[in-house]
Amino acid sequence: MSAMAQTYEQRDHPDHPGERAAADPVRLLGIREEPLSVDEVLAAVGDDAAGGTALFVGTVRNHDGGTDVARLGYSSHPTAEAELRRVAEKVAADFPVRALAAVHRVGDLSVGDLAVVVAVSCPHRAEAFDACRSLIDTLKHEVPIWKHQTFADGTEEWVGAC
Repeated sequence: MSAMAQTYEQRDHPDHPGERAAADPVRLLGIREEPLSVDEVLAAVGDDAAGGTALFVGTVRNHDGGTDVARLGYSSHPTAEAELRRVAEKVAADFPVRALAAVHRVGDLSVGDLAVVVAVSCPHRAEAFDACRSLIDTLKHEVPIWKHQTFADGTEEWVGAC
């Protein structure tokens, strides 16, 4: 357990139930071919006991490493949703998460499209920021989703999340 998570647990007082993590904070998870909605993810993490909500939106940019991107596609392994759940449950166990949501898009995307949207609500803002960062960083590192980029010069690149 991280030092930050230990600090959060010290706030978990039985006489202040709003300071605790929710019993089942994972509200929305998915790997989807359809366009993603920031509003859907934000609504999923609404919680009256949360004083802080952090949201991260990853979009398709028009370049990578100084090279113009012409096309981009994401694909995922059949275990991606199960791995996403494992990651979400780990974040919920490490932080006082009231609610958590994460969706990632697969298929062909255009510049400006939403590729991933994650959000976390916690009793306090610092916890929400830390939990959200942990969620997106761990998702990108451990969930088997791969990006295929085609550059304007005709070269291609696969970028793996694992």
